[in-house]
Amino acid sequence: MKKKSVLELLLGEWNTKTIVAIALGAALFGVLMNYGGITVFTNVKLTTAFLVPVVVGALFGPIPAALAAGLGNVIADTIGGWGYWWDWSIGNAVLGLLVGCLPLYGADIAKGIFKTKHAIIYVVIAVVGNALAFGLITPLFTQLFYGGELVVTFLQANAATLSNIAVLVVGGLPVLYALAARNASAQNLTKK
Repeated sequence: MKKKSVLELLLGEWNTKTIVAIALGAALFGVLMNYGGITVFTNVKLTTAFLVPVVVGALFGPIPAALAAGLGNVIADTIGGWGYWWDWSIGNAVLGLLVGCLPLYGADIAKGIFKTKHAIIYVVIAVVGNALAFGLITPLFTQLFYGGELVVTFLQANAATLSNIAVLVVGGLPVLYALAARNASAQNLTKK
């Protein structure tokens, strides 16, 4: 089997299954952002929604994970009825892209490959990715799109970063290990 390029790993394999995973992931992300969390700050929740891009990224690649998170935020804005916050949609897409980068550093959840070194890299990416997505990208786009005072955005970004890291590490690692273990056992099946 030929080794995949970085671009192929970023894009993932595009087929009907991938499109359905993005659509379902975005819908689930949007619903969980509204109804599956605990408020920790103004318009910021500790929510399991951030496990969605982890699973989509692990199984389908970084770009599908980014689309699921970004479009999921748009769906959350629609369900919530408070208007569209494109700055946060972009921040969520960036975070989805980064946490979905598992294939780039050798993890292959579909084949059951997720070792300790992959878990360590994942945790580092989850922490740095959150800081980048919500500490830099979201405030930058807030300023570009809305030009307002950034104090509230930075406070929300800090709360989002901390709560997302908790979900991605405490919830994401067991999910990734469980998916890898399930898929590893499926790889050992033989035909009779």
